Amino acid sequence: MLDNDFILNGKTAQNLYHSVAKNAPIYDYHCHLSAKEIYEDNTFDNISKIFLGFDHYKWRAMRYAGVPEKYVTGDSDDLSKFKMWAKTCERLIGSPLYHWTNLELKNFFGVTEILKESNSEEIYNYCNKKIKDENLSPVKFIENSNVKLICTTDDPIDDLEYHKLLAEKSDLTFKVLPTFRPDKSLNLLNKDFTDYIEKLSTVASIDIKTYSDFLKAIKLRVSYFNEAGCKLSDHSLESLEYFSTDEGEVNLIFNKRLKGDSISQSEAEKYKFFTLKQLAKEYNDRNWVMQLHIGALRNNNKVMQGKTGPDSGFDITNDFEIASHLSKLLNDINNEASLPKTILYTLNPKDNIVLSTLPQCFSEDGVQGKVQFGTAWWLNDHKRGITDHLTSLGEQGMLAYSLGMLTDSRSFLSYARHEYFRRILCSFIGNLVDSGEFENDDELLKEIVEAICFKNIKKYLEM
Repeated sequence: MLDNDFILNGKTAQNLYHSVAKNAPIYDYHCHLSAKEIYEDNTFDNISKIFLGFDHYKWRAMRYAGVPEKYVTGDSDDLSKFKMWAKTCERLIGSPLYHWTNLELKNFFGVTEILKESNSEEIYNYCNKKIKDENLSPVKFIENSNVKLICTTDDPIDDLEYHKLLAEKSDLTFKVLPTFRPDKSLNLLNKDFTDYIEKLSTVASIDIKTYSDFLKAIKLRVSYFNEAGCKLSDHSLESLEYFSTDEGEVNLIFNKRLKGDSISQSEAEKYKFFTLKQLAKEYNDRNWVMQLHIGALRNNNKVMQGKTGPDSGFDITNDFEIASHLSKLLNDINNEASLPKTILYTLNPKDNIVLSTLPQCFSEDGVQGKVQFGTAWWLNDHKRGITDHLTSLGEQGMLAYSLGMLTDSRSFLSYARHEYFRRILCSFIGNLVDSGEFENDDELLKEIVEAICFKNIKKYLEM
């Protein structure tokens, strides 16, 4: 279990993984790590805090197993929480959480036993001793994982203090760059929208009274992020209805919302996507990459949201149609010659064929894979989800030019997910070679694997 050839089916897969993928550097271009925690680089308190502190994947599993909330996000002691996770984890047959957890214990702590309730206290104490003896901290985990780039997720009103401080540190072997995530400024239906606009107004030093004022303010923040080294934006599209509109109508809608008047769903969509088009121009002018994460249905349990807050494990996959609306959006941006490099992610695998074919409609001379179907995301980053994604890319897109894995995580242990992805990738390619569906050209195969692991994203971001 979890030996050197874990998930590596056949000699070709084993050769590709051990000779290329295993030691390839990591460019983690989308995550939710804290720049502040990286800069402060404090030694971790204990293994439970690392494992369970910010991991809603594990929280969901524990709750479904009947674990009381006090052991999940509550005030129980850390050993008891770890034991409850171990009891849950040992029963997660078929789950990536089982693999990730044991890969993390093996890679970061040298634990070769599979985590179970029966050995959980022994492993807990062993890991905590290792944390203390070796002063294990965020930077040590990052550097030990051969990470070269971390792109965090940041609000436009963030001052990016810790990104700037990290940029001044000459002893780091990796870069930490911000990502521009303006969701709060695009969601008119959020009850806190006007409060957020006031904060944006203060940070941008612009009295926002009209939509034109808002655009000036948000564009100033794009420039501010650009000066801090930002290379990507990110948008969560939890609805996707694209309507034609113009700035005059959007200004009226914006003014209605500032006055506290009710806004319809169609008005909110008009505002969101017209604004997204304006931002796309800014991204394109700065050679940024625009990321669109499509299809989350968030905070489904309002009772638990009230107790544990948003984004705490109560989100699921949505199932709305995306093809025509997304096509119209990208086409309108492209018609204005302002389509930036774009990565499209879906939380619903029903859309794999749409997102593996649509990018080819927006190819550009001399640009390798300008619009990309992003990696299997969130609820899809398991063995079958990754394999299905690779299959769609191979059949409909161009797998060799794809951008590889990202963690999308708040955990400093989640770099094990890159290993997990790379093992699945090498097995996928190895199976095609071993079955005679692709030539066994060792040099070319290694070049393709290396490119997917890190060279493609490095080129895409012009690092």
